[in-house]
Amino acid sequence: MVDLPAPLDVIAVGAHPDDVEIGCGGTLARLVEQGYRVGLVDLTDGEPTPCSSGPEERMAEAKAAAEALGLHYRHTLDLPNRRLFDSFEARCELAKIFRKYRPKVVLGIAAKTPMASPDHWQATQITDAAVFYSRLCKWDEHFTDPELGPLPVHRIDKQVWYPLGFSTSALPPNGGSFVADISSTYDKKLAAVKCYASQFPPEKKRVWDILEGASLYHGSSAGFERGELFLSATTVGTRDFLQTVLPPVDPVAAP
Repeated sequence: MVDLPAPLDVIAVGAHPDDVEIGCGGTLARLVEQGYRVGLVDLTDGEPTPCSSGPEERMAEAKAAAEALGLHYRHTLDLPNRRLFDSFEARCELAKIFRKYRPKVVLGIAAKTPMASPDHWQATQITDAAVFYSRLCKWDEHFTDPELGPLPVHRIDKQVWYPLGFSTSALPPNGGSFVADISSTYDKKLAAVKCYASQFPPEKKRVWDILEGASLYHGSSAGFERGELFLSATTVGTRDFLQTVLPPVDPVAAP
């Protein structure tokens, strides 16, 4: 029997350090506050980039951001920035993480990000495939950990996408969109993104306006102060119709 580490409830995947923080950092921080075990996987170290001194600086920023969100686990795969492609090897490397940490839910980038890195679209495809690869049996030779040996199969319960592109309001095909309340954790999200000083110098101050506007727009659309948008890979269903469709109740404001 393989002696695996404690499982995680959720793993979020990004192409580069800062992707996840920008797309769904507030939700991850809220999940941590609610008692869930949350992890994050970066497919690349994000280097080289114009303003960073190198991988060491970027990894230090990623570590600080993970601490700001309260994450239980963060890992960077050794895949190449700017040359990230959906490949069999990349799929297997991510699937190993899923098999090792056994998340119930995986969050991935929703689709292409026009005018931004093509790595994001490759990350979408790698994540989608790794969710499937995680549950495939009779393939142990491709999912072996150097220390633990062959990793057991693991079936992920749900896959959810987070939009990362801000240059279009169009949503990719999905099984249903919903908004997560980040009213109490928006400050943690912002603190995490600000850890990436090398990526967001003063001349990129527009980023803060984008995050502010998106959180207020999505939040107000669902009755929250601030929110983050998610797209389900499969149809969203409910067993409690009224609980789902009625306006959310703020437990603090409720009588």
